[in-house]
Amino acid sequence: MGDSTGHKHKHLEFTLAAVSELSSSSSVSSSSTPVIARFSADDGVAALRFHQGSEFIDGFNVDLGTSQLFKLGPLQSLCVSESADTNKEKSYSRGVSIRFRNEEESRDFHSAFEQWQMESKGTHLPNGDISVSKSKFDNKIEPSSAKMYFHYYGQLLHQQNMLQDYVRTGTYYAAVIENRVDFTGRVVVDVGAGSGILSLFAAQAGAKHVYAVEASEMADYARKLITGNPTLGQRITVIKGKVEEAELPEKADILISEPMGTLLVNERMLESYIIARDQFLVPNGKMFPSTGRIHMAPFSDEYLFVEIANKALFWQQQNYYGVDLTPLYGSAFQGYFSQPVVDAFDPRLLVCPPMCHVLNFNEIKEEDLYEIDIPLKFTASVGTRVHGLACWFDVLFNGSTVQRWLTTAPGAPTTHWYQIRCVLSQPIYVMAGQEITGQLHMIAHNAQSYTIYLTLSAKMWGPGAEQGGIIQTSSCKLDLKEPYYRMSQPQPYTMAQDQQPHQLLQAEDIPPIHTEDLDLEELELLQQPSEPLGAQ
Repeated sequence: MGDSTGHKHKHLEFTLAAVSELSSSSSVSSSSTPVIARFSADDGVAALRFHQGSEFIDGFNVDLGTSQLFKLGPLQSLCVSESADTNKEKSYSRGVSIRFRNEEESRDFHSAFEQWQMESKGTHLPNGDISVSKSKFDNKIEPSSAKMYFHYYGQLLHQQNMLQDYVRTGTYYAAVIENRVDFTGRVVVDVGAGSGILSLFAAQAGAKHVYAVEASEMADYARKLITGNPTLGQRITVIKGKVEEAELPEKADILISEPMGTLLVNERMLESYIIARDQFLVPNGKMFPSTGRIHMAPFSDEYLFVEIANKALFWQQQNYYGVDLTPLYGSAFQGYFSQPVVDAFDPRLLVCPPMCHVLNFNEIKEEDLYEIDIPLKFTASVGTRVHGLACWFDVLFNGSTVQRWLTTAPGAPTTHWYQIRCVLSQPIYVMAGQEITGQLHMIAHNAQSYTIYLTLSAKMWGPGAEQGGIIQTSSCKLDLKEPYYRMSQPQPYTMAQDQQPHQLLQAEDIPPIHTEDLDLEELELLQQPSEPLGAQ
């Protein structure tokens, strides 16, 4: 292996255990002749090529300027490349699976990949240094998504919507003011400051100085609001720009932010929060919030299931102005079920005690948020049809004086986040005491959100179950970026869930859709203890 990743050393090589392309069954192993991954900058284009012996492996060439590398395991990584079709919206169309011989070589390869990619997107200065033309945010986020995101949060009406979420704003205010000891005389960085309200709270709590970092046009409104509160504003500096690009004159003793999106991780601002921690926070500094938990439980809701299924009835028309629409019915049906449902639901719809997945913001790495894998295991409390997985989150403000939780749990006062439900197009049947297993797998994409893969399975139940296996399973793929915003308050359920209302389409009448082609708090409010799955 070479001794430098700079372009002045034209090549850098790694010996691999194996390499394969996901879109085909072809795989190349180094059992006989070693497989070599070679970084090169021929003709000024940074690329990754694969060789076996003296032969170039055709079809495995990777353009580092349009690729991303994901770590799937200690010895396994996935390199995905964008489509070369510039007439279409950017999409990652090729994938190369790479297996390493040991963990050290895996770490070195990832480091080299990042360095070469940085150089491929930068310009060289006369002294040999590199001026990177894009920030880390720009390299991983689609420009059109970022433009829409910052435009949205640059409008006062959307800031008002968040400020008027009194559960959110009131909890932040209480967490700060009740923990004055953490803020008095300290330097604070407000990550994604928005209107500047959290910066003003920190100043009220006695902060020595607050740096409010905001990338959208809201930074100008924040300056105006802070100037209008001169007693507090004299200790607040607004910095307009992305946190990934910001430079501060001093380190922070405490970070404060509201980086949570739907299902905690939507909009991918948690990554910016973690980057700010690494760049600005002193060792052992505090983070408000410091911990996030994603709570999950299977639910049963015939009303919701039939409501979604009925949306596709339009496509069952056989004579729509002389056109038969039924060939598109199956695609439309699956399309509606690919939307996560955002609403506030009755916690009595849950059929199992919830479990939770913990994200420790003090320790988690930014890369850990690129792909989140949560094994699921529940025990049904009742016999019913399970229609999917309900999710919500809470975050902890671990102050020195008071610990305070902000929860979005069903049954708690409704927030602007509501809750979210992933609905299966094929429900599964369970009996009381039956075990439900599965997986919630979330992969970040460049539209500042996640693709969700959900699988739920019902295991053998009753005498002899130990010798049995899975008897039912159902899967779905959803885009967290494109939810179905259903309603703002829990709908009253006056009928038993096993009773069908009079509707256009009864659940049992819905034709089966083949799924084999799919890609794969306060807890007292629920009166159900959450079982921590583990911290990332």
